[in-house]
Amino acid sequence: MFCEGKWLIAVLLSLSAVGWGQADSRRKIIIDQDAAGPAGTDQQSILLLLQSPKAEVLGITVVTGDFWLKSEVAHTLRTLEIIGRTDIPVVAGAEYPLVRSKQETELWEQRYGSVSWLGAWTPRFYHPPDELGEMPEGKPSTKPADEDAAHFLIRLVHKYPGEVTIYEGGPMTNLALAIAIDPEFPKLAEELIFMGASLNPQTKNPEFANAPRHEFNLWFDPEAAHIVLRAPWKKIVCTPVDISVKTEMTMELINRIKKGTTPVAQYIGKYGRLFGEYNYLWDELTAAAWLEPALITKKETRFMDVDLDRGPGYGNTLTWSDRDKPALEVQPVEVQLDLDVERLYTMIVELLTAPTPHPIAAH
Repeated sequence: MFCEGKWLIAVLLSLSAVGWGQADSRRKIIIDQDAAGPAGTDQQSILLLLQSPKAEVLGITVVTGDFWLKSEVAHTLRTLEIIGRTDIPVVAGAEYPLVRSKQETELWEQRYGSVSWLGAWTPRFYHPPDELGEMPEGKPSTKPADEDAAHFLIRLVHKYPGEVTIYEGGPMTNLALAIAIDPEFPKLAEELIFMGASLNPQTKNPEFANAPRHEFNLWFDPEAAHIVLRAPWKKIVCTPVDISVKTEMTMELINRIKKGTTPVAQYIGKYGRLFGEYNYLWDELTAAAWLEPALITKKETRFMDVDLDRGPGYGNTLTWSDRDKPALEVQPVEVQLDLDVERLYTMIVELLTAPTPHPIAAH
């Protein structure tokens, strides 16, 4: 009886640490992100997934995109330190796109016109790739994992075949490299969800006025996106610009989160900010819709690729219906088109003000 009693106490303590039933019900996910920071859409999407009792984050792989790789890794490590989740591996990935370069892009702009957002290459934010830039939240004391992103991704889908969702919030370079190393990688994942692509967004944002098919995540590394979108995933879900522009991060929303007393809420309250006139919940929506599919009220299936011609449309989104798709193999993509906006805002506030869940296992 004594041994049985000790066993029961151990089970109860284990369940209380993660919430009743959560150990079995959490869905496994790897976050691949161009993790600019502090706060902002990249870090906030990471936090939504870490805060949810429905998600088991196996790791965060990082790729150059909005910022340079080393800067993004540092911001991510520091975020995890602040919220007490240094158990999550942070894994550095690709520092450069497969083909596109800063110098060639500058020449391309001279011929075809300037691009408003160049990510790490944007002149007003530019610094050398080996520098961290500004880090108002402080530099991290922890280190990234001693592994590269592509091999981490491959290793985890082999460890949990058919169970791992790949969340892509940035350029697809890490995923393309993983596919090049192991063509079985997409087949072993449960699904790919990504923020990216642009079809015909209804917005006054000048970024899309002259180039409605231009979207940064696909544009920054078009060759990688082409490889990933043509790979044999079981399922691909896309959060495009078209639905993202129906959302908005406001100071009112930041202030609602700031009222929370948890480390996550205080982090957002201190570092959350607005960028100019247009502040969409780009990556947060992708994360939230995966956690709560009922947020999405309209979707359709398209076949998707990226323009690889080096002309004015280089990097633009290409889509077709089933009837019009090209003869070369393309994959069906579930494209999200409309949502319950107020439900999204409520969900964001609830998750970002909730206590941070305890880790359930080491990976």
